[in-house]
Amino acid sequence: MKTIAFALLLAAPLAAADWTTYGGNAAGWRYSTLAQINAGTVTRLVPKWIFQSRVPGLIETTPLVMDGMMFVTAPSNHGFALDVRTGRQLWHYASTPPGPLNLCCGEVNRGFAAIGDRLFKVNIEDTLVALDRNTGKVLWQTVIADHRKGYSGTVAPLAVKNLVLVGTAGAEFGIRGFVDAYDAATGKRVWRFHTVPAPGEPGSESWGNDAWARGGGSTWITGTYDPELNLTYWGTGNPGPDMNGDVRPGDNLYTCSVVALDADTGKLKWHFQFTPHDVHDWDAISDPVLVDLTIGGRKVKALIQANRNGHYYVLDRTNGKFLLAEPYTRVTWTNGFGADGRPRPVAGQDPTEEGTKSCPGLGGGHNWQATAYSPQTGLYYFSSTDGCHTYYKTDHDFVEGQWYQLSTVDEVKHEPAKGSVIAVDAATGKTMWRYEMVRTPSGGALATAGGLVFLGDNFGYLIAFDARSGKVLWKFQTGATIVAPPVTFTVDGKQHLAVAAGGSVMTFALP
Repeated sequence: MKTIAFALLLAAPLAAADWTTYGGNAAGWRYSTLAQINAGTVTRLVPKWIFQSRVPGLIETTPLVMDGMMFVTAPSNHGFALDVRTGRQLWHYASTPPGPLNLCCGEVNRGFAAIGDRLFKVNIEDTLVALDRNTGKVLWQTVIADHRKGYSGTVAPLAVKNLVLVGTAGAEFGIRGFVDAYDAATGKRVWRFHTVPAPGEPGSESWGNDAWARGGGSTWITGTYDPELNLTYWGTGNPGPDMNGDVRPGDNLYTCSVVALDADTGKLKWHFQFTPHDVHDWDAISDPVLVDLTIGGRKVKALIQANRNGHYYVLDRTNGKFLLAEPYTRVTWTNGFGADGRPRPVAGQDPTEEGTKSCPGLGGGHNWQATAYSPQTGLYYFSSTDGCHTYYKTDHDFVEGQWYQLSTVDEVKHEPAKGSVIAVDAATGKTMWRYEMVRTPSGGALATAGGLVFLGDNFGYLIAFDARSGKVLWKFQTGATIVAPPVTFTVDGKQHLAVAAGGSVMTFALP
């Protein structure tokens, strides 16, 4: 079995035979140069094999494909290696989670990372485990944080050189978020960057009272990496408590932000806060995708993100400078931005005891589902929830390890939320096409050089869109809700597509 070098992970779109990292490449494009499956051939796609995990719950994994093997994770600390030609199970890793666990959103997991002949995954109790890629044997295991205090692990790790980078979940339980780096050989922690600064640290002045100690800012979606700048970029989640900002006066850095960290040391190089003093649960954890764009006649090393607050953003990834923001769904909480990107809030939009309607709703805008960028079209593809919520706030004392959101939301009567698949011009933020759905598309996106975008939905359909027009060219009923993003790869020179649906993994190819 060949060793997967870190350089190969960086060049993943060029080495399109495999899928070797969570985002397709270190920049998070989720784009493949494969084009056998294209607008002219996609209607002939047929299933090749189906693997039934027999694990309860929905699989959210991004499969890794390398050297004739596929590696997938499943809920509740399961991982599998499959023969990529047949779907036959080669090994199965399982570790029973401790109980009880206080979790926001189930015992989900989003996939492996690979360095050399090792695989890395987080477990739901917030541990990091290294496995032998050939056998699934555990090589080492490290505790990331104490699950009894509300921490949990759902993120797919990010491989950077000899380091394994991970985030944490649990902002609804009053945790203090961070990004960690671990030595791939030993499991020893190399650095930690806290997303909520302690008193005396830069940014601590943005927290009133002692709220920083339970300030949230979790990091539950995988970051990206620029090897030229040696920076890794991570989106951060909501402050704690979520909907009652009275107990945490200030902007609450570095929550609802993107942070750029030196990959070797974890030192903060810059940050940008999308939603200061968030009270609507608008995490900024969505994929921080790295692209080079021409804006105003100038070439820019950019970072793009479809933010949960309803806006698409472009930043300069060298320094965090704000370049543009454009709404992609209904927004009522702000009427624009200053030159520095700070939003101008609209009065009367914050949660109240009686309830306040605001748009977008609790889940966004765009949420955690994987996005895709195509250099072929210059378009950025993502899903959206289009609707509003009535937001409430309450108050109660903090109890370590217990729910600390303060408080909740209701649907707006006679205004059911719908969903969309959206393509925006990455350089301008202009929406170029929108495909409307009755519910938010729950799966992530994949773009290919075949001029296609693939995405799955709540009703079990895997759909192929024309990347330029948004026209539906093909769809297949998988029989279960899709919450995972598809990937594509080759087997014996033939392009394949794979996606998790329900508790299964399916592959497709041309006949």
